[in-house]
Amino acid sequence: MYAFRFFLSMHFIAAVLVPFFLNWGQISFFQIMILQSWFILWVMLLEVPTGAISDHLGRKPTLIIAAIVNAIGVLVYSSTPNFYIFMLGEFFWAFAAATASGTDESMLYDSLKFLKKGKSSKKILGRFGSIKMLGIMVAAPIGSVIAATLGLRWTMFLMFIPFTIAAITASTLKEPFIRKAKEGIKYLERLTRGVKYFYSHKILRILAFDSVLIGILVFFIVWLYQPKLMQLNFDIKYFGFVTAAMAGLEALIMINFGFLEKSVGSKKIYLLLSALIPGIFLILLGLTSKIPFSIFLIIFIGGLGISRSVLFSNYIHKYVKSSNRATVMSAVYMFQTLGMGIFYPFIGLLVEWSLNYTLIIVGALTIIVASVSRVKEEHLID
Repeated sequence: MYAFRFFLSMHFIAAVLVPFFLNWGQISFFQIMILQSWFILWVMLLEVPTGAISDHLGRKPTLIIAAIVNAIGVLVYSSTPNFYIFMLGEFFWAFAAATASGTDESMLYDSLKFLKKGKSSKKILGRFGSIKMLGIMVAAPIGSVIAATLGLRWTMFLMFIPFTIAAITASTLKEPFIRKAKEGIKYLERLTRGVKYFYSHKILRILAFDSVLIGILVFFIVWLYQPKLMQLNFDIKYFGFVTAAMAGLEALIMINFGFLEKSVGSKKIYLLLSALIPGIFLILLGLTSKIPFSIFLIIFIGGLGISRSVLFSNYIHKYVKSSNRATVMSAVYMFQTLGMGIFYPFIGLLVEWSLNYTLIIVGALTIIVASVSRVKEEHLID
């Protein structure tokens, strides 16, 4: 699973995604955000159904399908600079994302339960999340070099190689035995049961509310840091090293969740700080025009803010049964992607009005949402 996650995370394009769209794709930032909303629309439509398919057919074949479809999306995306071709590419990526989300973590968590190592889930899921960051750390600098030498199109096209390796890796996985809740249960029954379970569980809703809303706001740094670096005339061939540093800090945090929680004296306090600090730093990023300080802020916003969703996943898993785990987790991801889809066009309009004001607004909203969170210490069980 670590190898699968690593190769599927080798996004060469991650470091130069905005320049890819603006320069090679010849579209506006608002159109970039429309593409992301289109992506979100399909993820939302496919999220719970593909989660139910994973519960019904099995995790292993689902992960193989996700990797193959990802590779197809890369080929489509790099074929020609056209907005409508990009929409088709986003559809393939949405299908792959919806197929993999919830399934990979469910595969890992159920394997731990099968091996009677469920108590180590925080460490293992944190490490699993860090593997994704490791893939980006390795791929991002390579992507910057490819963009500066061969061109932006090749940065996208060459991702076909690691995605294909990911599909081959998934074919070697051994899926743990999972006792089905009911023999012969229908597909729609499984889907409905998973969604109803989420809606009826108060603690699950509270945890998901915090994770989803903060996750949406902080994740916008992925789309805002490259325009900020472009605004500061930072050389594109070094974009990847900023991305790698951000992913590196995220990975470091993910493998040290337990230590960090103990260091601040409380799980709840850590979750609060992991939202407040990125919020404050987003505001500062909107106010500064200094390259070194901007890079420092970008690294910590992404590293600290984005990593918290992995920690939340660990706590959410404690309240979900194995028989419909992928379905319920997909429902959580669906709500997050729906929120992103709604916000993306507004972010696009705000950025075309003022990038710096956009950063300040997103930072302020992050602080506000973190301040009204209803998560309690007793909700966060290991």
